[in-house]
Order: sequence, then C-alpha cells, then structure tokens
Amino acid sequence: MNYTVITGASSGIGYEAALAFAARGKNIIAVARREDKLNELKKAISSIYPEVDVVTITADLSISGNVYSFYDSLKPYEIETFINNAGFGNFDSVADQNLSKIQSMLRLNIESLTVLSSLFVRDYENVAGTQLINVSSGGGYTIVADAVTYCGTKFYVSAFTEGLAQELSSKGAHMKAKVLAPAATETEFAQRSFDVNEFEYNGTVPQYHTAKEMAQFMLDLYDSDKVVGIVNGETYEFSLVDPLYPYAKRSRK
Repeated sequence: MNYTVITGASSGIGYEAALAFAARGKNIIAVARREDKLNELKKAISSIYPEVDVVTITADLSISGNVYSFYDSLKPYEIETFINNAGFGNFDSVADQNLSKIQSMLRLNIESLTVLSSLFVRDYENVAGTQLINVSSGGGYTIVADAVTYCGTKFYVSAFTEGLAQELSSKGAHMKAKVLAPAATETEFAQRSFDVNEFEYNGTVPQYHTAKEMAQFMLDLYDSDKVVGIVNGETYEFSLVDPLYPYAKRSRK
C-alpha cells in the first residue's frame, strides 16, 4: 500500500488536497498540530471513500526536534507522494515584526521543509512514480509589501524545489520534484498572518481562489510533466510551466 503524505492537513489547501488525492484512491497520511481537525478529516474521507486508508499524525513541525521523529514514524509505510504544505505567513514591516513568530515561521517554512524533502529524496529518489510537491506562493516569485520575510521564506521554497527538480533530472532519478505557487486563497492563512481570529475574504480580497480550487490545481501539477504550477497574481489564471529560476550547471571537469 502506497501513501500520500500531506503536512498542514487540518485545514485549507492541505485539507482539500487530502480529499482530492483520496478521490483518486490514494491512501493518506495527514499531518498537523490539531488532532481534532485531523479526526474530522479522517471521518470525512472514510465516509466518502471507505476503501482509502487514512493515517493521522499529530505533530508541530515548527519545532525542530519533531521533524526527525515525525519522519521516523513514516518508516512502516511506503510513500508515493510527499506534499510539504505546512507553513504560515506574516504581514508586518521588518522593523515591527514579532521575532518569536518569525523564528517559528523560518523553522516551519524553510527548515522543516528542507529536512523532510532531503530525507524523502534520500530514501525514495530512485523509486518509480514518486513525487515531492512543495507548496510555495506567488510571494515566492514576487516580493509583497509588508510581507518581506514571508516572501523570503517562499523564495527559498521555490528556488530550493526548482533546483532539486533540476538536480534529480540531471541524475536520471525517478522522483519528480515540483512547486505549487498559489496566490490569495481562502484559508486560515490571513488569520495567522495578521494574528486575528476572523478574516472575511469576500469583500476584502479582490480576487482569490478557494482551497478546493487550489487542491485541483495541485492535482493538475501532479499529473503534469512541468515543475512549477503558479497562479498569476493579476489574472489569477493557473499555469503549468518549466522552472523559472536560472540554473547554472556545475562543471565536473
């Protein structure tokens, strides 16, 4: 039995991605901090797709020590697809940002994603049919005012994943690495970014996608031979494209 691992699966894109992959008959390992929300997801999948096995793991991946123990807990399972979706944002000027929150964001958005990607590649790069999908942002290709540090984390995700895709291809590895770059999406992202309890997208954000729409874009990326799935920040059209960052191959003379 092969599994699709999805971090940050308790809400938003991760939650809808779990449902979308389950609809394909993919067994799911759903990971997040909130056990109650994971249980709701498991119940929802099991009621619609009873043939799909759903494993839930409660873990806060912004804590460095949890990342390795979480990956070790996956050893009993054969992983087909690993989706690094967990992450959060922040809107503040650099001078005003809460550094405790920023350190947690750096650990989750960059450190956790890098460690989990590296461990997955180490174990599965030569297994046919495997994919690594890292969720970046339109802010991983365009710097947004008052979100400079957040965008910096997502520039890293985009560059790291595109570079990894090139590296795997040059080695003739079976694994494919891909990056999904959403624009504004109706999730809990804004609440966490602005540190508010409620945020209404309708009437506040001129354009946005639903989490369900973004999960379908993720499936489109999964099905494609392209490396990047990106939403245009002006038209909100979704495109599947080749790597966008320049890549300099190293001479091995």
